[in-house]
Amino acid sequence: MYQANPAIVATNPAAITAFALTFVTSAWARPAQMIAGMLWYTQIPVDASYWSDLLPGYLLVGFALPFTFIPVSIAALAGVQQHEAGLASGLINTAQQIGGAIGVAVTSSVLLTHYTNAAKVRPFDQAAFTRGCQLAFWVTVGISVAGLIATLVLIRRDELATAPEGAVTTA
Repeated sequence: MYQANPAIVATNPAAITAFALTFVTSAWARPAQMIAGMLWYTQIPVDASYWSDLLPGYLLVGFALPFTFIPVSIAALAGVQQHEAGLASGLINTAQQIGGAIGVAVTSSVLLTHYTNAAKVRPFDQAAFTRGCQLAFWVTVGISVAGLIATLVLIRRDELATAPEGAVTTA
């Protein structure tokens, strides 16, 4: 069991993260929470209220996001030699930035395509815009589910458990 010094945990974000990762995350828990937040957004009505329709999804995604990026970084850097750690970290950051840009491009294309087609019939239709947003979030759910499946299938726990000599460690 993880024994944390309260003074270190209170002042060190990395210690807080390690403590939280030990107790509240697994390979699927936080990504599943993120998917639940995206599913919540697929149900937002035209006359949505902040407190009942938006905030729950914000909280689900907001609490899940940090706990999905940190394990991805840990898994990607597991077994990387110390002299290659900077390169590996740069590749992770680049992949996250490019993936985010592609995700925004795909989801905004879905949203705007739906809205543009509906606006030809009825300009400035709030329901069409909302439906476009819902479709865009369904695309995001699909991408997130594919990522979760890839995580569960492709990451091998035995590679994360043992780091070779000279590998980057957090000690």
